Amino acid sequence: MNYFNYFTEIEDAFIRRRGKHLLLSPMDWALIESWKEMDVPLHVALRGIERSFDSWESKPRKRTVKSLLYCQEEVEAQYAEWRESRVGAARGPDGLAAEYQNGCQQTSGELPFSRSAILKHLQRGRLSLLNVHNVRKKAIDDDLSEALQRAVALITDLEQDFASIALPDAQKLELSLTSLERMLNDAVRAVAGSEQLETIESKVKAQLKPYRKQMEKTVYQQTLDNLLLKRLRDEFGIPRLSLFYLQG
Repeated sequence: MNYFNYFTEIEDAFIRRRGKHLLLSPMDWALIESWKEMDVPLHVALRGIERSFDSWESKPRKRTVKSLLYCQEEVEAQYAEWRESRVGAARGPDGLAAEYQNGCQQTSGELPFSRSAILKHLQRGRLSLLNVHNVRKKAIDDDLSEALQRAVALITDLEQDFASIALPDAQKLELSLTSLERMLNDAVRAVAGSEQLETIESKVKAQLKPYRKQMEKTVYQQTLDNLLLKRLRDEFGIPRLSLFYLQG
């Protein structure tokens, strides 16, 4: 992840969670630069931003988040925890933890799956995204191609970090994967044509028609949106990255 991408990924994540386009201030850019100089890994900074907005949305307030400074405390807390979790990791000459070098057979703490199973899941997701990116880029170089390339780079970082960390945390990894899925979902919606969206929406509405009268309006709309997005992901070949979709 180069210097430029570090800034743009953080800017994109903040604007996406903010909900409205809002240019970062010079102070915000200086804050990002300070994180970069502190060697805060990109995926840790992004996780801190996600946690900040999750906390904000759990207790809605009249005032909106206008500056990245709102996320500063959580990003630094995530970085401190990340550094602490790496203490005691047995590393080989390439910097990876011994269990990763030895086939990733060990489990870690309260992980819902073995470390090896999670790493295999991350590898499958990365290779699938890479394949979709390579195929699509040959045909068209658009926002989805760019998002796929960014996702591959980020999941590579997550995979390497999860392999080498002494005390891996599945919840924090899940938060990062959810953020990646949000980015890909937005990109899929952006590149899907109006005719394609109308066709899929028509099919989904027909699928839900027998159940609509029994569903509350908000539940119906959320289910419609979820099914529409699932159909879009399937058509574009975008895999699910969440640990909820981890295969045995």
